[in-house]
Amino acid sequence: MQETRYDVVGIGNAIVDIIGRCDDDFLSKQDLAKGFMRLIDAHEADRLYALMGPSIERSGGSAANTVAGLASFGGRAAFIGRVADDQFGKVFWHDVRSAGVAFETGPAVSGLPTAVCLILVTPDGERTMNTFLGASTELSAAEVDPAMIEAAKVTYLEGYLFDKPEAKEAFYKAAEIAAKAGRKTALSLSDAFCVDRHRADFRRLVKDGIDILFANETEITALYEVNSFDEAVAAVRGECEIAVLTRSEAGSLIVTGSDTVEVRPMKVEKVVDATGAGDLYAAGFLYGYTRGLKLSDCGRLGSLAASEVISHIGARPERALSVIAKQEGLIAD
Repeated sequence: MQETRYDVVGIGNAIVDIIGRCDDDFLSKQDLAKGFMRLIDAHEADRLYALMGPSIERSGGSAANTVAGLASFGGRAAFIGRVADDQFGKVFWHDVRSAGVAFETGPAVSGLPTAVCLILVTPDGERTMNTFLGASTELSAAEVDPAMIEAAKVTYLEGYLFDKPEAKEAFYKAAEIAAKAGRKTALSLSDAFCVDRHRADFRRLVKDGIDILFANETEITALYEVNSFDEAVAAVRGECEIAVLTRSEAGSLIVTGSDTVEVRPMKVEKVVDATGAGDLYAAGFLYGYTRGLKLSDCGRLGSLAASEVISHIGARPERALSVIAKQEGLIAD
């Protein structure tokens, strides 16, 4: 087996989050539905960006958030995603690497511009999101670095990226490389609508190529087309090695072929922004898993990371998760 250089390599959408503040009048003038997300094209992204006031620009995307969270714990993380050779591609490259994540995917010199998500935050904390998926959706199997997959304990796949055949091929290639190298593969279902679009493919992938599945209650019931969470738990048991099922304020359930581990949520004084909670839960769980911790401890680390990220605006930790985990006695000094 090749030397392990990474705990986790994530494969997903490479998006630059552009976060700016505005008032309700701005949303009204731009005919934007407050608190919702919409998909936009490159022209609309340029137009809205020009109208925004001062903003924060940082790397984003579900799997990118997860590996950045893992790096915040002190884990060794890498990311594979497609950006263009443009202004925002350079922002993504610099920011994700500054978070401690290895990112070596070369920028695309043709095709769509780098993906952006323009996030407008009103004084009440509501986030109105305008997403141009751009170059991120054009990831292909050619950009999956076999050496990086072989050198990672876990390859983490983002379900959001499954919409195009090229990205689907990249997923299958990564899972095959990981299996042949004796490594683990994890999948996040990402979104119930995503599950509805790709249910049959996801079911096959979970059964034949996934070791660790991450899903929330809505996603797992959608995957197995059942009416209750208990039915979904019964359906997923044995389909993969571990199913990690999150339930917001009800905590989470970790399901294996022979066991069920219930994990209580960490207390949060006030939920400010739930964006990224699932991504950061996966970060904490995978950090513990790649260190051989008990599944219950992996779940506690996931809950800790999720509780930190929902306590403020933004999908990345504001405090080093390694420090918080040590204060809580979840990892040793």
